[in-house]
Amino acid sequence: MFKYLPLLWSRPLACALVATLSFAAAPVATQPTLTGFPFTDEDLNYSINWPTGASLGEAHLHAKHAGANWNFSLSLDAGVPGFAVKDTYRADMVPDYCSVSFDRSTSHGSHKVEERQTIDRERATATRTKGEIPVPACVKDALTYLFYSRREMGQGRVPAAQEILFGELRTIRVDYVGAPMISVNGKQVQSDEVTCTIGIGSSDYMFDVYYARDAARTPLLITAPFALGKFSMELIR
Repeated sequence: MFKYLPLLWSRPLACALVATLSFAAAPVATQPTLTGFPFTDEDLNYSINWPTGASLGEAHLHAKHAGANWNFSLSLDAGVPGFAVKDTYRADMVPDYCSVSFDRSTSHGSHKVEERQTIDRERATATRTKGEIPVPACVKDALTYLFYSRREMGQGRVPAAQEILFGELRTIRVDYVGAPMISVNGKQVQSDEVTCTIGIGSSDYMFDVYYARDAARTPLLITAPFALGKFSMELIR
């Protein structure tokens, strides 16, 4: 049931895929001090929950300046008796939101993956463990796309559908749904909801992301359907 859990942030939680649509984003609240990405370094913590609300584990999302560039990381530690999920993703990007590298270390039960991908922008290739693959000159990995989508939504745009890098190139699309009130840590908060669709083989996988109406467009909640019901990742700061 955790097969696609890491992909929740590729569109992250990570939503970084959007059909060519425009939507009227709510005015960003005026704040005396702008915090979080892309204004300051950022550390966000999430609870991964059963449909009943019981916790399965935690996820941690970080953004850190590296000169003019940014370093991103996402870690997940969750599971049920007999099946553990421990994933770590790292990405580096230049100021124009083009990926430089993307690392992933995943452990899903007995299945483990270790891979580093390095992007050569001039040659439009990504070097990986299994060799090179052609990629767009300004390709975004799944984690970088999450942060890119936040920037776009903060400027009143939904990102266009595009290919993102997650081992292979995968097409991702984001559709704006509406502005529902949701419960986060027991409080009602107004959000902007998008549905993310990512191509996995011959199938599409869909999940919903709810963004805060703050200047940073902080991801508040991510929900995704599995065989046992709809699982969620809820911001706990």
